[in-house]
Amino acid sequence: MKETHPFATRVNAQLPGWLVKELHTYNALLPTAEDRVRLTNRLAARNYKEGNGGPFAALVVDPATGELVSVGVNVVLSSGLSSVHAEVMALSLAQARLGTWDLGSAGGRPLELVVNWRPCTMCYGALVWSGVKHLLIAGDGPECEALTGFDEGPMPTDWRAELEGRGISVTSGVLRSDAIAVFAEYGRSDALVYNARGTGARPRE
Repeated sequence: MKETHPFATRVNAQLPGWLVKELHTYNALLPTAEDRVRLTNRLAARNYKEGNGGPFAALVVDPATGELVSVGVNVVLSSGLSSVHAEVMALSLAQARLGTWDLGSAGGRPLELVVNWRPCTMCYGALVWSGVKHLLIAGDGPECEALTGFDEGPMPTDWRAELEGRGISVTSGVLRSDAIAVFAEYGRSDALVYNARGTGARPRE
C-alpha cells in the first residue's frame, strides 16, 4: 500500500560494512579488562578513518566468561542519526540478539558495557536504562573533549555514585593512555566534529 503522508516511519542504523566483515574474527573470548578495552581502542581508532563517525567504540560483554555479546561503533555520520553513538549501538544490538530490552534479565548474567571513554550525557542515560551491571572504561577525564572538540554534554558531578546507586559498578583507567592517543590522533586529523548547533558537521575550529 502506497503511503500518502510525508512522514518518515522508520529509521535504520547498522554497523559499517568493514566491521560486519570482521565480526567472525571476534569469536575469541575477552577474559581480561585489558583485552576488552584494547578492542574498543582499536575499533575507535579505525572508525573515524572509515568515515562512520567519531573515534568511539563499545562492547557488551559477559565479564564472567569473556564472551562478546555485541560490538558497536559511532555511526552518526554514516547513518545521519545523531543518537547512534557507539554505546547505543552496542546496547541495542545486544538487546536485539538476546531478545530483551532489559539486559539485566538476560539469562541472569550481569553484563558489562565497555567503552573507550566515559559515556556522554545521552549514552549515560542509555546505560542507566539498559540493564547492564558494570561499566568498564579507559578513562573519564577532560582529555576526550579537549583533544577531539566534541561536546560530551552536562554530566552530573556524582555520575559514578548515581550509577552505583542503581546497581551499576564502574571501573576506569584501563589502557587510558592508549585511548588518549586515539583522541590525539583524531584531533590532528581533518575529521569533522559534529556538535549540532544549527551548522551540521563542520571542520574543527
